[in-house]
Amino acid sequence: MPSGSAPLFDSADLSPVQRENSWSRLRSEEFDVLVIGGGVVGAGAALDAASRGLRVALVEARDFAAGTSSRSSKMFHGGLRYLEQLDFGLVAEALHERELSMSRIAPHLVKPLEFLFPLTHRIWERPYMAAGFVLYDVMGGAKSVPAQKHYSKAGAMRVAPGLRDGVLVGGIRYWDTLVDDARHTLTLARTAAHYGAIVRNSTEVVGFLREGERVRGVRLRDTETGDEIETRAGAVINATGVWTDQLQTLAGSDSGLRVRASKGVHIVVAREKIDSSAALILRTEKSVLFIIPWGAHWIIGTTDTDWKLDLAHPAATSADIEYILGHVNNVLAEPITRDDIQGVYAGLRPLLSGTSDSTTKLSREHAVLPVAPGMIVVAGGKYTTYRVMAADAVDAITEFVGKDVGSSVTAELPLLGAGGYRALVNRIPLLASQWEVGEDVVRRLLDRYGSLAGEIMKLADERPQLAAPLIGAEKYLEAEVAYAAAREGALHVEDVLVRRTRVSMEYSHRGSESAQRVAEIMGAELGWSQEKVDAEAQLYRERVVAELMSQSSADDNEADALLRSAPEARTSLVESSIHPAGK
Repeated sequence: MPSGSAPLFDSADLSPVQRENSWSRLRSEEFDVLVIGGGVVGAGAALDAASRGLRVALVEARDFAAGTSSRSSKMFHGGLRYLEQLDFGLVAEALHERELSMSRIAPHLVKPLEFLFPLTHRIWERPYMAAGFVLYDVMGGAKSVPAQKHYSKAGAMRVAPGLRDGVLVGGIRYWDTLVDDARHTLTLARTAAHYGAIVRNSTEVVGFLREGERVRGVRLRDTETGDEIETRAGAVINATGVWTDQLQTLAGSDSGLRVRASKGVHIVVAREKIDSSAALILRTEKSVLFIIPWGAHWIIGTTDTDWKLDLAHPAATSADIEYILGHVNNVLAEPITRDDIQGVYAGLRPLLSGTSDSTTKLSREHAVLPVAPGMIVVAGGKYTTYRVMAADAVDAITEFVGKDVGSSVTAELPLLGAGGYRALVNRIPLLASQWEVGEDVVRRLLDRYGSLAGEIMKLADERPQLAAPLIGAEKYLEAEVAYAAAREGALHVEDVLVRRTRVSMEYSHRGSESAQRVAEIMGAELGWSQEKVDAEAQLYRERVVAELMSQSSADDNEADALLRSAPEARTSLVESSIHPAGK
């Protein structure tokens, strides 16, 4: 099997060897900027700073995108519902960022997505919503995608014949975008590394270094080995999302900013369960419900409830799942049952605290504030506007770095895999023949890795056994697991099954049937003993059992207790010391 064309970029290397080298550099070098948090904002800030010529380190206590940035609704969207809140600035900003990512920055990861908005009221609703969609289009929503289109009742039912008769009187088509959030965040981190940043997961901040009142660095702990070192930096950016308050407490300083966590739950069902050629957006009494196509599945969500328990593992309860089922079944001709659910995931939105008791009314704007001399916090916002948040954060620390710093260049900077992507899409039939795989495999690899897809096939060429489909998750190749461990910084089975791939939400076994083989492939790359291989697979299976049990629980407290009973792949000293009960 030939390896195919080389990528236009050299791959950023997050290999085990590079991991050791990064630890040595974190111990011995001083950085202009140290970014805490490997979610989309932290990875974006690391890329922004590195691409301005600064010496940058990015550290993440768990895994890249382990929190909110892997548990979204999978949309890079303009925020249509914020028009009703008259938040025109946020919508315009989000639409601008959506267009940048779809057309220039990450076309391999951010894809156009057609939506149907069902109209349920005669006379007033169509002109009211049409005015909103006109604004959406004018503010930037109709550049790389078509403008709104109106349907009669019959026309809307042809788009979504799976809707129950009588639930709509017409419809409006509009466009947003779809993104694999975890892979997008990982690609941001790898692109930052490509431009010179030190990028390291399983690296927890356990203390801060000071010279008088000024923050001059951090104390780091490797959560794989327990080793600790000190790393000096001219400036520190706290980009930890829902962990913002905990890091401020650890720093012994306070910006006055508070972040409130709102839990959002999604369910995943097979594509054949809903007959529609477009995504759907439905109104609920609190917000909206999205029905998003995801390969051979639909993602349906989300809920919006306050969460004050374990931030690392927000738990979906039976009530959350029934809430989603109740709302979606109100409009479907063929109801979805609990038995139809193949995946469930819960994430936390980091909302800037307000005075309202309703999380839906809390701000989705972002804030950048000083915590202490030499340290700032960036929080709030939404996934789509990560690049703006990152640029604002870097702008805020330039006074501390002791050198002239230019403006952000990330609006013009394609992520790894973007270069040559569209040309490779045009060559899918030729690549399928060259790589000796189906065209669907080539398309899927290009949509996950862009022009780096050839690196996956090179592994399969060098080690033909890796060309086989992954046991229990046949849409993925074993080579993707090896690549995740060898080049993408995956250190645990969970990293691969939950984030490097999305097996945990795409298969009803949630990855448990693939865990042993994933551990074996990773073990070959990372030098694990057989005992370690078996332990990693078992640890993952135990967490799956705990998650399934939590999804049958009555309330948040019970679900949280069940998830806490499962063993952790990584340990955290700071979180247990600040919040021993996770509250």
